[in-house]
Amino acid sequence: GFLQSGEVHIVGYARTNLSDDGLRGRIRAYLKGASEEHVSEFLQLIKYVSGSYDSGEGFEKLNKEISDYEMSNNSGSSRRLFYLALPPSVYPSVCKMIRTYCMSPTSRFGWTRVIVEKPFGRDLDSAEELSSQLGELFEEDQLYRIDHYLGKELVQNLLVLRFANRLFLPLWNRDNVDNIQIVFREDFGTDGRGGYFDQYGIIRDIIQNHLLQVFCLVAMEKPVSLKPEHIRDEKVKVLQSVNPIKDEEVVLGQYQGYKDDPTVPDDSNTPTFASIVLRVHNERWEGVPFILKAGKALNSRKAEIRVQFKDVPGDIFKCKKQGRNEFVIRLQPSEAMYMKLTVKKPGLEMATEQSELDLSYGMRYQDVKIPEAYERLILDTIRGDQQHFVRRDELKAAWQIFTPLLHDIDAGKLKAVSYKPGSRGPKEADELSEKVGYMQTHGYIWIPPTLA
Repeated sequence: GFLQSGEVHIVGYARTNLSDDGLRGRIRAYLKGASEEHVSEFLQLIKYVSGSYDSGEGFEKLNKEISDYEMSNNSGSSRRLFYLALPPSVYPSVCKMIRTYCMSPTSRFGWTRVIVEKPFGRDLDSAEELSSQLGELFEEDQLYRIDHYLGKELVQNLLVLRFANRLFLPLWNRDNVDNIQIVFREDFGTDGRGGYFDQYGIIRDIIQNHLLQVFCLVAMEKPVSLKPEHIRDEKVKVLQSVNPIKDEEVVLGQYQGYKDDPTVPDDSNTPTFASIVLRVHNERWEGVPFILKAGKALNSRKAEIRVQFKDVPGDIFKCKKQGRNEFVIRLQPSEAMYMKLTVKKPGLEMATEQSELDLSYGMRYQDVKIPEAYERLILDTIRGDQQHFVRRDELKAAWQIFTPLLHDIDAGKLKAVSYKPGSRGPKEADELSEKVGYMQTHGYIWIPPTLA
């Protein structure tokens, strides 16, 4: 309902020889929750053009298909959005073809925008090279570097939470916060993607982009306004304030059995787990460790942010052992925000225990459909809102943080330790978290509430 019917036309383009109906048949299986009538109506919007990624002939055909639709629609405008679900190695040639053959013919009543997916390079030099190649073809306001984590409901909630609630304003700093963890866990391995994954590893795949974007929103200063440029300015500033990563504040892991995949080299040192401490050199965060942790083949699947507060000074209840206050933002699954706090245990004795204040989205917003991240981000692109996309200088600052570490791993200077699939990951990671100040809560587990 956010787009008018008749204003969208979708053209698939790939090398595979396929008819319009062939593509529609492939898509149909993924369209769930809509009536057959709606599905059929939607599928009629889809056409297919076959062509290679580096020859003009295919792109001329593509342009003709788009132009024919625009002429028949008589809208007077030409708004073209290209989504590149391709390996980054072909971005420059495809973008050159789009620039040469497929640009919107009218800039006054139209636009051309291009969405590119990660990985945006392998390190600082390759990312800069890719940026300059695309920058020669398109203006920055035409390029949308998509990171689907920025489209997640609770990631989008971070700015509102931090800057619209008086409660958090005085707490969100080095005086009250002891440490912050940003965690991504998967309970499955590379599942047939071993060869692809081995070229990148968990840091390039998850930490340098998804988790670092979440870090920006947790750590940045209040922007001047909600204009995309003001928000992205603050993200760049906090990235530029990150100190170089220390080797002793990094733990790398690789799950046992990873190298059994025939597409993975027997001597692979590629990490499938990493725990990395970032330290921000500014007035708000000096001395507060940010622990970015991601891993595959672990004992659970979740993504969350944990803000752990300092101990209560002068603890008269002697309840320090039970654990600290923690504000947890659960990004997936079972979206929720909850505050772990100490309360009196019900009964006649003066005893304390850990409990929580809980906002679980499944309970509070029972009839609300939480949009898919890509759904939201594609709509943002159509509207021309770049707030949730990565700007070129932001990308550069992100790679500057991780490139020295990645080069050391690639050169074999840092080794990945082995861990069992289905475990918490290497024990060294828990030891690192403890060393930098994280205190684990024992005997308390948050259970997502249910309607039962």
